[in-house]
Amino acid sequence: MANLIYKDEAYEIIGKCMEVHNQLGAGFLEIVYKDALEFEFKKSNITYQREK
Repeated sequence: MANLIYKDEAYEIIGKCMEVHNQLGAGFLEIVYKDALEFEFKKSNITYQREK
């Protein structure tokens, strides 16, 4: 990760992904993880755009 331009942002996003996975565990449909990640991003004021 040393060559990343937005190292701090990438670290924060990956951290949120890991947090969602640790809370929910495995076995859900993708949409469940997307919704949970969206909630975490909003809670942390991380701007994003979901796929269309």
